[in-house]
Amino acid sequence: MLREIKKTVLLSLIGGLIYWWIEFFWRGWTHWSMLIIAFALSFLLDQVNVHLNWDTPLWLHAIGGGLMITVIELIAGLVLNVWLRLNVWDYSHLPWNLWGQICVPYSVLWIFLAGVAIVIFDSLRWILFTEEMPRYTFRLKKGNDHALLSRH
Repeated sequence: MLREIKKTVLLSLIGGLIYWWIEFFWRGWTHWSMLIIAFALSFLLDQVNVHLNWDTPLWLHAIGGGLMITVIELIAGLVLNVWLRLNVWDYSHLPWNLWGQICVPYSVLWIFLAGVAIVIFDSLRWILFTEEMPRYTFRLKKGNDHALLSRH
C-alpha cells in the first residue's frame, strides 16, 4: 500500500512539473497555483488510467482525461480567478468560452495532452516500477463494455 502511494506521488510530481514547465514556455510565465492543480490532475489522471482495461481505446482514455481536466479547470478558475481574483488565466477572448474559465480550443488541447500524459505515466510505471508494458488499442471492441475497467 505504501509503495503504491509513493509511486502515485512520484508520478503526480513528475506530471505536475512537466505541465508547469509546458505552461511556462507556452505563456512565458506561470502561477504557483498551477503546480498544485497540475499535481492534482496528474494524480487523478493516473489513478483513473490504472483502473481502465488495456482494451479501452487510448482515444477514449484521452477524451475522459481531457473532460476531467476541463471540469477541474472550471472549478479552479471559478475559485482562483473569479472568487479570489488572482487572474491566473482568462479565456474570455477565445471562442466558445464559459465565463472566461474554460473554452473549447483548450479542452481539445487537454484531450491531446491527457493522451500524452497517459502514455508517459504508463511508460514510467513500466520503466521505473517494472509494471506491465503499455499496450494500447485504438478500436472500440463490440460487446466488450464490461471489460473497460480493471487491468487485472
